Amino acid sequence: MDFVLNKIDKHLDNHRSLDQHRKDLKRKLEELNGLKEDTKSIMRSELQPRKKLKAEVQIWLENVERVNGEVQVLDGRIGESSALTRGFHTEDVSKSITEVEELIIQHGKFNGGLVVDNPQWIGQVLSTTSLSGEAVKACIEDIWNCLMDDEVPKIGVWGMGGVGKTSIMKVINNQLLKETGKFDIVIWITVSKEMNVAKLQKDIASKIGVEFSGDEDETTRAGRLFETLSQKSRFMMILDDLWEKVSLERIGIPEPSNGTKLVLTTRSADVCRQMGCRMIKVKPLTEEEAWKLFLEKAGCDILNIPAVEPIARSVAKHCAGLPLGVITIASCMKGIDDISEWRNALNELSLREKSVNGFEDEVFQQLQFSYDRLKNPKLQDCFLSCALYPEDWKIEERSLIQLWIAEGLVEEMDSMRAGFDRGRAIMNRLISNCLLEVFADEEHARSVKMHDLLRDMALRTAKSRFLVKAGMMLEKAPDVQEWSMNLEKVSFIWNQWLYIPLEMSPPKCPRLTTLLLSHCNIASIPDGFLKHMHGLRIIDLSGNPIKKLPISLSKCPGLTTLLLCGCRIESIPESFFDDTNELKILDLSSNPIKSLPHSLSNLKNLTSLLLAYYLIVGETLINGKEVGGLKKLQGTLEGRFYDWHNLNMYLEACRGREEPRQYIIYVGDVNFHTFSENEGKEIVARRCNIYNYQIVLPREIEGLVIGYCNVDCIVLPKLCAAKFTNAQCRKCKQLEEIITSEVETEERGMVITEFHLPQLRQLRLAFLPELKSICSAGGVLVCDSLVVFEIVYCPKLKRMGLNLPKLDNVPPSAFASASANFYLSVRIRPKEWWESVEWDGPQPKSLFDPFVRFW
Repeated sequence: MDFVLNKIDKHLDNHRSLDQHRKDLKRKLEELNGLKEDTKSIMRSELQPRKKLKAEVQIWLENVERVNGEVQVLDGRIGESSALTRGFHTEDVSKSITEVEELIIQHGKFNGGLVVDNPQWIGQVLSTTSLSGEAVKACIEDIWNCLMDDEVPKIGVWGMGGVGKTSIMKVINNQLLKETGKFDIVIWITVSKEMNVAKLQKDIASKIGVEFSGDEDETTRAGRLFETLSQKSRFMMILDDLWEKVSLERIGIPEPSNGTKLVLTTRSADVCRQMGCRMIKVKPLTEEEAWKLFLEKAGCDILNIPAVEPIARSVAKHCAGLPLGVITIASCMKGIDDISEWRNALNELSLREKSVNGFEDEVFQQLQFSYDRLKNPKLQDCFLSCALYPEDWKIEERSLIQLWIAEGLVEEMDSMRAGFDRGRAIMNRLISNCLLEVFADEEHARSVKMHDLLRDMALRTAKSRFLVKAGMMLEKAPDVQEWSMNLEKVSFIWNQWLYIPLEMSPPKCPRLTTLLLSHCNIASIPDGFLKHMHGLRIIDLSGNPIKKLPISLSKCPGLTTLLLCGCRIESIPESFFDDTNELKILDLSSNPIKSLPHSLSNLKNLTSLLLAYYLIVGETLINGKEVGGLKKLQGTLEGRFYDWHNLNMYLEACRGREEPRQYIIYVGDVNFHTFSENEGKEIVARRCNIYNYQIVLPREIEGLVIGYCNVDCIVLPKLCAAKFTNAQCRKCKQLEEIITSEVETEERGMVITEFHLPQLRQLRLAFLPELKSICSAGGVLVCDSLVVFEIVYCPKLKRMGLNLPKLDNVPPSAFASASANFYLSVRIRPKEWWESVEWDGPQPKSLFDPFVRFW
């Protein structure tokens, strides 16, 4: 009898706990499905052509769908159960809760992205320029016919520099990527004048998914490439800008056969013959075709200038039918309406033509003409600085402008954003004059490149002032004899294993201002290497495994920019910084630094300080008091504080003086992101210790993102309300309220407290189980610019006072369809909360309904 009673008691306990378990399961499943929807949103942006979903992500999504189905079936079974049998399902519900929790944890491991390259289709769409001329069309047709003919394994596209060989092959490359039936793989490799077998092998390996460890010899690398390419039955390889015959066997490229193809572009017909290619010559434009292209780039309105047409035709004729010459010269004459300037331009071109020997020199003189027309020496130096990067290099706009600013080529402005804007204006000028071309133009991520002929011309122009051996796979620094007294800029960036011998005599370069040694795997620099470089202003050692700085670096009195991102520096000597130091930009990000010298406070001119990842001072990542002692730090601060206490120490040290114009401060366990060129002041906090459970924000903060923090309330100062643009809070279990500035207005005998955030564009609140109010009782949040409003699982948020003044002026048509002039996204979960929440704002809740999406 006791046994039966015990069984009944256990069954009743299970029955009572079942409802609680089902509520827990429902809550966790809703969280999981929220993560699933977020994942799918990210997938839509990351799943570009030639990308595929990671297997682990695909499996996770399938498991989420499976669990949803199983829970639905389980709910059905529970609903059909009798009162006596319901309790038997408790264990099943518990198992489902455990599985859902495991899937939520698994989602946290997707920080590295959701997609990978698709090995089934390797190739890259390339940026192209419009091509003109019947000869060009015929050339493209000839190349295409050869590609479709299995009897032609190798094709050589040849012609003089600037005639358009690369542009033609880019068009062919892009078309081939659409024609998936002919080739499985299209591989584009830029060879360039300074051919290096090791670099060629590395470039090919990166395109076909082969990884080298770094210690293989040339023969081993060739064997691995040969084996991989041989397995790919239909590959096509384009070797662009080949200057001499190469051994395919030595590189590791199988001889083309059975549908595989090799295409090379070169300036030499001999190279085509020596490589056994079917030869196709790219001919210059006819005189009339050149004139038509000239008008297209200079603008047909030049014909409205009296008597200019014959002069302009003569200018175009001097370009010898070379599209590059026509485009650059026409672009720099665009907008000139003074006939005397046109006559002068023609005279300059005629004199240049008489002063050179050889057709290649004539091409350089055409390009030099466009450079000279810039007239402004700083603008010309900005152009020449682009030659410091490797040939055919994708140059990031942000890094290039930072270099210009550091070199003093962009005048110092009141803010980082203003300086960037000035640099971008210079870049636009170079692009409009066709001295640079846009490689990619994404939001906040534009990049440019130089045509190889323009780069050659720039290096010719710089002559003995520049020593550039970038991206050439150097293993040893050039001998001291190559370091002339006249050198102003030296660049060895992106050389794989560069070694600076300890016995090398220190180069004597008193005029040297810029030394770029990034990404060369330099393990050490001799202490006296910089001994005779007293004029050095910029040194970039980023991406090298160096552990200590050379002593001679501290003896460079004019140094303004020191870039050490991604090195292995653990400490900086106390004597390194003195009160004579001119340093303005210091990047110590991604270094295992354990201590900062107290002499850092001697940097009176420091405007930009980047301290990311693992900067440890005592038991903290950034000692707030020491960083706050940098009284001139008014440009940029980027770094990670261990906890809110150290952030408060920094803010206290800064009190009474101007904040940095731009900062992004990470607190706690936060994934670090590269700082963008957008000017802003933002704090990102995650899983951090917040003392007194209250966040008091800096007076000029513009954005706040917090998650998984123990905090009761957030205090938003009145001073920052005018600029505050972004607020995101997620999974702070204790957060109860957000306090902002107050303005009281009387309406109908009642006092209403208004909280004005005129620039707030995003307000996201998610998984805040204790949040009771965004503003105090009777308060209304006034947001003139809000475009994203998100409330997800804030069950205790019972009232909402929200006023969007712009809604009052929206025409009715905007509610019926998406208006191009109005955008508002209201994202709510769960739907029941929206239906039950008390609405205290001056606008009816129904006004928001057309923009609400439940998810």
